[in-house]
Parts: sequence; C-alpha cells; structure tokens
Amino acid sequence: MTVRRGRPADEPALRRLQTHLREPSPSLLSHGLRTGGVLVDAATPAADTTGGTGGGDPAGYLLAVAGDGLHVAELVVRPARRREGRASALLSRLLADATGPVTLLVAVDNGPARRLYDSLGFERVERRPAFYDDGTDALLLVGDPAQAADDR
Repeated sequence: MTVRRGRPADEPALRRLQTHLREPSPSLLSHGLRTGGVLVDAATPAADTTGGTGGGDPAGYLLAVAGDGLHVAELVVRPARRREGRASALLSRLLADATGPVTLLVAVDNGPARRLYDSLGFERVERRPAFYDDGTDALLLVGDPAQAADDR
C-alpha cells in the first residue's frame, strides 16, 4: 500500500469514494486537497478487477482538519478494497505525523470502524446523541500519537 498526500488532480476519484460516506462534505474535501489535509491510499492498480474504476484510482482517503490537534473529518475505503488494512495504513500514517491528539467521530452502529479504532488505541471521550442526520448517535474518540508510536 502506498499512502501519499492528496493532490487536486485526485479530486474526481475522491468524490466518487466520498459517495460511500454517511455525511460527506464536498467543500471540506476540496479545501483539504488544496491545503495538504488529505492522505490517499494510492494502491489500486490500473488493472483493478474488484469494482474500481481502474487507471490507478485511489482505493481510499483520509481527510484531517487542524484544530486542537487533528480531527479526522472523513475516512473511506472503496467497499471492494476493505478489510485489506487500507484504513489502518491511512490512520497509522496520520498518527505518525501528528504532534498532538487525533480525534474522530464514529457512528455507534459502525462495528467494523469501531474495532479498527480500538485496535489503533483510540479511546472513547463522549457519546453524542442523535449526531447524524438519521438520528444515529456518534462516539467521539481520541488517539494519542505517542501511544501509537510506542505500539510500533
């Protein structure tokens, strides 16, 4: 897997991936590509036969925004490429580069994502009732880059 910084030329492919998110933010993605806040898993080969569009399109991306530390605003992997360690590689790269806490929100009903975050040492900070438009609760999680480095 190759994790690299996103670039504006990635935007069409990332917008296709963004359709798999519960609540995408197209304007935030555009801004993140311009400011270096996007990490891309560029590992989809041109001869992809697993449902990708071919041509070396990204298999996934992570959009982080700065605040009090970093906040993962979006993380998505092409459905046909999930369970291959791609989201883990994106998060591990972000944690390796971070100098402060990394936060994210996850829907309480998203078991696979919660297991991933647990495996990377993210801890629950709070529950946000009816956070998503469909009324689903979210959990705010925080990851410690120093802890992630100790685990490597």
